[in-house]
Amino acid sequence: MKYPQIKSPLPGPKVKKLIEVDRKFVSPSYTRIYPLVAESAQGLWINDPDGNVFLDFTSGIAVCGTGHCHPEVVAAIKKQADRLLHMSGTDFYYTSQIMLSQKLATLAPGSGGYKVYFGNSGAEAVEAAFKLARWHTRRELNLAFFGAFHGRTMGALSLTASKTIQKKHYNPLVPGITHIPYAYCYRCPYHLCYPACGTACVHWLEETLFRTTVPPEEVAAIFVEPIQGEGGYIVPPPEFHQKLSTIARKYGILYVADEVQSGMGRTGKMFAMEHFEVAPDIMALAKGIGSGLPLGAMVARADIMNWEAGSHASTFGGNPVSCEAALATIKLLEQGLMANASKRGDQLMAGLADLQKSRECIGDVRGMGLMIGVELVKDRETKERAGDWRDQVIQNAFHKGLLLLGCGQNTIRICPPLTVSSEEVEVFLQIFEESLSELFN
Repeated sequence: MKYPQIKSPLPGPKVKKLIEVDRKFVSPSYTRIYPLVAESAQGLWINDPDGNVFLDFTSGIAVCGTGHCHPEVVAAIKKQADRLLHMSGTDFYYTSQIMLSQKLATLAPGSGGYKVYFGNSGAEAVEAAFKLARWHTRRELNLAFFGAFHGRTMGALSLTASKTIQKKHYNPLVPGITHIPYAYCYRCPYHLCYPACGTACVHWLEETLFRTTVPPEEVAAIFVEPIQGEGGYIVPPPEFHQKLSTIARKYGILYVADEVQSGMGRTGKMFAMEHFEVAPDIMALAKGIGSGLPLGAMVARADIMNWEAGSHASTFGGNPVSCEAALATIKLLEQGLMANASKRGDQLMAGLADLQKSRECIGDVRGMGLMIGVELVKDRETKERAGDWRDQVIQNAFHKGLLLLGCGQNTIRICPPLTVSSEEVEVFLQIFEESLSELFN
């Protein structure tokens, strides 16, 4: 087995010097939780300037689904870079953009035909969906969820309800958005238990919100993550999206799935919403779509994407190099990486479930494919959040050469590249257990 290699206490001398320069010239708004400077990478392995080697179970925040610098993706990028870098898909046609549009429209989980709008990020994809929903329905209100993260542009930020720091000093935001509770069964906002609850969180929408506060005929869309990402890698019950989308259709409300983090094979299917057997009206895609190159896509039913020329556009959206990277990425997903995500996800869930038996601090293990959350608690009965323990485990793991990130208030997110091997999963489980053990030494 290959293991991380940490040659000296972190950060090393070269990294220290680089971080000093970073602090002098780079915006302090970024959230760097440990001193990693990525110099080069291959697969799941990251090298820093001091020669240390790390095992990456973050995928660059679920972006590098095909692993770092996959040779087929790199080859596609190099080939396109020799031909054409840019002409702007806003005003001209790109072969690669056309081919990628056709591919994404074909993959979309539904019937009736789809069209694609390209941007550069998840926030731009959500922003486009937000504008299209208003354009198409001529309605001004929208629903989103507590715990949701949809991006940092003003429209996407208005839909977001993850952390107050993300909105601090930016008000007023876009009006007309109502946030409602997500199906967080481990911490049910109604203090009920699934399945006896009958998914009360969905019925509340029609029985209470639409009756007392929000006229449903004025709602353009419901924006929802199939699995909440930043909110804590929260997997809702199987019928949650089915019931919610049924209510949306009853009132002519568009169902918008933010698949930015959960899509592109991460859960073992191309789109996480496929697990719930729901075809959304609009999808927002990004992160894993380009294996590291900036690209976002908004996929909508053709009859919904009826806005006029000039209504919305992006100079760099659908860049030909990014589109070729995406086409190569999809090919790899279809040729086996989605299947591997499912297998390795099962292996991780089993290993974490075994670890949970001996570690009282693990309150909940949840996930689909390689989108897994481990929620840490101080007490399993009270479910007191252990955010400080979560942060310490992440630091412990970093100093052992394992890269992790948090999500929610006290959850560790586990989202390695879809190329992860069974041996790399075992290395992760070993280091993760050691990092947990250090909490109590």
